Amino acid sequence: MSRPGKSLARERALQCLYQIEITGREVEGAAALFWEHFHSEERNSAYFHRLVAGVRGHCEELDAYISRFSQHWRLERMASVDRNILRLAIFELLHCPEVPPKVVVNEAVELGKRFGAENSGAFINGILDSFLKARQPDRGLG
Repeated sequence: MSRPGKSLARERALQCLYQIEITGREVEGAAALFWEHFHSEERNSAYFHRLVAGVRGHCEELDAYISRFSQHWRLERMASVDRNILRLAIFELLHCPEVPPKVVVNEAVELGKRFGAENSGAFINGILDSFLKARQPDRGLG
């Protein structure tokens, strides 16, 4: 892998999650198809599988957080790429404590700049910033 392992796993997970959303395939079928056509040398990325399965398994919870922190944007009106980047990042923030929050946010913003629209990076950063501020111990997410 030319890029660091988790960064590349995030990118591949985003691509697979996008495919799942567009095609309606189940996780395993989409992942198998994804690896069949792309990036077969990275097929066994455990972090990729953790992210894809985790995001799909917690999608309702993640979407509720995105809806809560995306002022003036309904979830269904967001670009699919942005929505999936946010799902991925919030999943990591909630369920991957070994990854520093600053890293998660930076990676999400970079994915937004690379795969999203012109303002995707700023949009993603704003929502994740609000999410993290609400997670501070004195404010809680309840």
